[in-house]
Order: sequence, then C-alpha cells, then structure tokens
Amino acid sequence: MTGHVIVRTKRGPSTQVVDALARSGVATAHEAHGRRGLLGPELRPIYPGARIAGRAVTVLSHPGDNLMIHASIEQCRAGDVLVVATTSRSTDGMFGDLFATQLLHRGVRGLVTDAGVRDIADLQAMGFPVWSRAVHAQGTAKAVPGSVNVPVVVAGQLVAPGDVVVADDDGVLCVPLSEAESVVEAAAAREANEEAKRRRFRAGELGLDVYGMRPLLERLGVRYVDDPADEQEHP
Repeated sequence: MTGHVIVRTKRGPSTQVVDALARSGVATAHEAHGRRGLLGPELRPIYPGARIAGRAVTVLSHPGDNLMIHASIEQCRAGDVLVVATTSRSTDGMFGDLFATQLLHRGVRGLVTDAGVRDIADLQAMGFPVWSRAVHAQGTAKAVPGSVNVPVVVAGQLVAPGDVVVADDDGVLCVPLSEAESVVEAAAAREANEEAKRRRFRAGELGLDVYGMRPLLERLGVRYVDDPADEQEHP
C-alpha cells in the first residue's frame, strides 16, 4: 500500500478481550505479554485515575497539522482508542475539546498521541482521557495529507490498526491483535498468583521467603553480618 490512504477496516478484538485487558491494567498485561509492548514513558495521562483499553484506530499526521485526525473520526466506533503519530517529533497541541466531543459521541474511549494536546481542563471535565507527549497550546494547520489505519510508531512502539491499546496511570501498552486472547489468559493467571502472594504478605511473610530469594543472595555472595556497635551498647 503506497501513498496517503484512509483504510476502512473492521479488524479488531472482541469486546470481552478489550474489557478484560482494561481490568488487568498496563502493568499486569505487560508482564503477561512477556514484558513487551510498552510505549515510552514520555507519554503521560493528562489527569490521574483513567484506565481504558480499546481497538486501535491509527493516524499518521504531518507534525503541526491535524487534518488526518479530522479524517480519522468517521473510522472510529464505540470502544476504540485513537492513536496519533507524527512523521517527525512534534509537541504542538493537535487535539482539544472539539475533537473529544466528536469522539465521545462515537463512543471512543480515549486518545494516545505522540504529539501535544490542549484544552486540558475541558477534557478533564468531559471525562475524556488522553495520554500525550506534551501539553501545549500551540495551534496547528489543516493542510497536509497523511494516513489513517496504517501501522505507526508511537513513543518507540509499533501499533497496528486493530491492536489492543491499554492505558492507565502506569503508561500505555500495545498488545497485537493476534496475541490479545493469550495475554488475557496469562493476565488472569498472573492476577490469581498475585492475590495468593498478597494474602501471604498480609499475614506477615516476607518477599525474601515467598520468592525463595535467600539461596540466591547466598549464591551471589551476599552475607549477613552483625553490627559491632550493638555489642558495645549491650555488654
């Protein structure tokens, strides 16, 4: 596929898979995915407490130009997450409350962008979550072509249309569509394992013992020694 395109596609995960990954959250899903798929930590939520997952609708834009975000909206459906990349680094405020109003009407769950956003107070009041590289009031043009629903790289991570994007206070994760169901199963097993450990920690056990780390410390040459000052204080 060459040139600038807007790809119409129904490719994506089931609602059950998306909702399960949203419940698991980024950290658990990342571990369940073999510690793969994280977008860079420079993408931060514009307000705390949001936790979403959804089918990725991807946008490749020219920096400082949001024409293709406008073009992407009719490709969005309920449960999607809009993912915006630029062809070179940009922090311009390419997205604001007017875009969010359109996306909320279509049931879109949030935005992940490698550029900047603005109208933060309005977005928070609307309850529209965004993870962005920057918050910047710099305006943008609507003049340069790009593409919609093509593979993009966002904060160092490849995101393909139809992949599952998970985002919360810990960051943003991309799970390829082909692996999403297996990650759901692995995440459920991990959550059960963690809850079992949590019960043991509440009962007073230490991670050193629960994880069997004392032999590891010994193999690594870590020794326990007594502080001589303790003997001087208590002759």
